[in-house]
Amino acid sequence: MIRSCLFAVSALALVLPAAAQAQDGAARAREILNTTPLIDGHNDLPWALRQGFASDPYAVDLSTNLDATTDLHTDIPRLREGGVGGQFWSVYVPASLEPVEAAKATFEQIDMVRRIVGAHPDVFELATTADDVERIHDQGRIASLIGIEGGYSIDDSLGLLREFQEAGVRYMTLTHSKTTTWADSATDAPKYGGLSPFGEDVVREMNRIGMMVDLSHVSEETMVDAMRVSEAPVIFSHSSARAVTDHPRNVPDSVLRAMAEDGGVVMVTFVPGFISKAYLDWGPAYDAEMARLGIAPGTRPEDPRMTAWVEANPRPDATLADVVAHIQHVREVAGIDHVGLGGDFDGVSSLPEDVQGVDAYPRILAALMEAGWTESDIRKLAGENVLRTMRAVEAVAAAKQAERPSLAALPETAAPE
Repeated sequence: MIRSCLFAVSALALVLPAAAQAQDGAARAREILNTTPLIDGHNDLPWALRQGFASDPYAVDLSTNLDATTDLHTDIPRLREGGVGGQFWSVYVPASLEPVEAAKATFEQIDMVRRIVGAHPDVFELATTADDVERIHDQGRIASLIGIEGGYSIDDSLGLLREFQEAGVRYMTLTHSKTTTWADSATDAPKYGGLSPFGEDVVREMNRIGMMVDLSHVSEETMVDAMRVSEAPVIFSHSSARAVTDHPRNVPDSVLRAMAEDGGVVMVTFVPGFISKAYLDWGPAYDAEMARLGIAPGTRPEDPRMTAWVEANPRPDATLADVVAHIQHVREVAGIDHVGLGGDFDGVSSLPEDVQGVDAYPRILAALMEAGWTESDIRKLAGENVLRTMRAVEAVAAAKQAERPSLAALPETAAPE
């Protein structure tokens, strides 16, 4: 009995210092974030409120911690706990919408962001420049920026692109899950081998008006084309490293190596299927078992044989260590000046262990510091790299002020059937 107690005390003695060290690391990270804004590249709270709360920011109390009462990953207490100083709110709409409907829904999502900010003016303020982000953060509030997720929202119209910029949009993801009429997606059949000629015109006009070119969701060929055409640095608002997890949504090493010359930033995302090979491989194994048993895909209710298989073969969890591995890889290949954070909170149904909401950032930064990252490294990852990229994009737009708006249009014959 005494021997068992001694073993228990010894084990506890090992655990307590580790826990205390983690807490100390997170506290140190929060201190860093007091003077450097942590800027997250992608959060889908506007769409989550549209889907779950009838687009009403007052239908749920964002000023309280909603972890236990809702499926939301985002609320004000957790944003504060996470040290978030700047947030790109995604104005996502489904790729399945017709372009004119996508444009309408995108403007409604922009309105959603403005209403979130308006509901909590003591916490949020809209930002459109790097200087805005720093000023708002210095005032103790969270800078709220807007990013379009999917080029179909512009309905093949550069005039509409310009209107989105006037409405406050500061990046556009060229595609989402589907190839557009001018750019190939990473998760759809290619049509152009990257960008079409009109797609190149879209990138040039984004440079002229100061809108960042976001290459998350696009094919590798589109990445290469966009980086070739763009005079301003590009971003990946929420993508991870393909060499670590071989998913088409991730960034290949060849593109990571090119980021040093491009000057942009890859904002590592936390989506389990993008960061964990074990999590990713489970899906095909499940499908293979369905096929072996002769069960039709999508069978509902769940076949009891598959229920038993899942109980015996539960899907592995992604972990904070997986997140750290992707951040480390992007740093090693692209360089410390080209890595950032883009969680995709409220845009996914599952998240890694210990990364369950927007309060997770200090834990991630603490793990990196434990791995040897310096305070200067952490500041670059958290926000300095994004701010530098924003300023470079703003400088290109300023140099192009005298240029006339592009009148380029997609030829009707170029549209796919």
